[in-house]
Amino acid sequence: MERVALYLQDSHDLRDGLDCVRYAESQGFEAVWQAESRLVRDAIVPMAAYAAVTDHIKIGSAVINNWTRNIGLLAATFLTLDDLAPNRIICGIGAWWDPLAKNVGIDRRKPLTAMKETVTVLRRLLNMERVTFDGEFIHVSGIELDVVYGRREPRHVPIMIGATGDQMMELSGEIDDGVVLNYCVSPEHNDHALELLEKGARKSGRKLEDLERPQLIVCSVDHDHDRAIEASKMLLCQYLAQQPHIARASGVSQEVVAEIQTTLGWPATKEQINKAKHLVPAELVMRITASGTPDEARTKVQEYIKRGATCPILYSAGGNTKLLIDTFAPGT
Repeated sequence: MERVALYLQDSHDLRDGLDCVRYAESQGFEAVWQAESRLVRDAIVPMAAYAAVTDHIKIGSAVINNWTRNIGLLAATFLTLDDLAPNRIICGIGAWWDPLAKNVGIDRRKPLTAMKETVTVLRRLLNMERVTFDGEFIHVSGIELDVVYGRREPRHVPIMIGATGDQMMELSGEIDDGVVLNYCVSPEHNDHALELLEKGARKSGRKLEDLERPQLIVCSVDHDHDRAIEASKMLLCQYLAQQPHIARASGVSQEVVAEIQTTLGWPATKEQINKAKHLVPAELVMRITASGTPDEARTKVQEYIKRGATCPILYSAGGNTKLLIDTFAPGT
């Protein structure tokens, strides 16, 4: 496996995450991506920490949302990260999800329009342009990144939408440097996504091959097959209950989702997750994650690559991140 990346969220101590990233870099991993989804851990602080303790591994957000940081702050944030790790930063950005967005007062109306405006203005600002833009969501007048004591040249920060829905996937193909394909889906789910990406790419005179397509993959690796499956069940029951867009994409029946939701609160406790995990069928784990022994996990990840993922982003569901890194280190 020539290209591979690591995904970190919130199940690890943040300082332990620094050790994981350094080890992944030493083993040839291409990138580390930091999550920002639930109200638990933002992406920017860990990204800065990873940048400060590494030399060449790329660092991406997977994904921040386009609603809670104004466009000037968003651009300045990624300028700052690029100052810390020049040409190593990737901006993964998504449209967030309800009910969480609604519960904190965000009205996610016209998500396609809002995302297109965000990407358009963000790219221009990072290109060090002076920008005036009067859109439906973004209104700026004569702003630019006000660099006095630093690099004035355009910043090379790829922008990739974390897309799940059909229209957002097509938009990603049209306006972005690539797309962060979602997790908790089967490899076959990528077939339709690639069709949409290619359709969008054609609108801007590009081809599918011009787009980066890293993919998040839940990956539980253990020398004990059953223990690996159990670890993924814990993760899946939480995602299926709390993130409806992922449940729909995974093809899980609404009956299973509803039953899990009756057990899990918001936020879910570890005790509730342990109580609900038996509702997740082992067949589902095998279909939408790369779980099992090292050989089993490698075989499943290869299926996602064959279906169009350019760089797997592996989410260690089992907690044994060192074993995951050793299993997928390029050249092994």
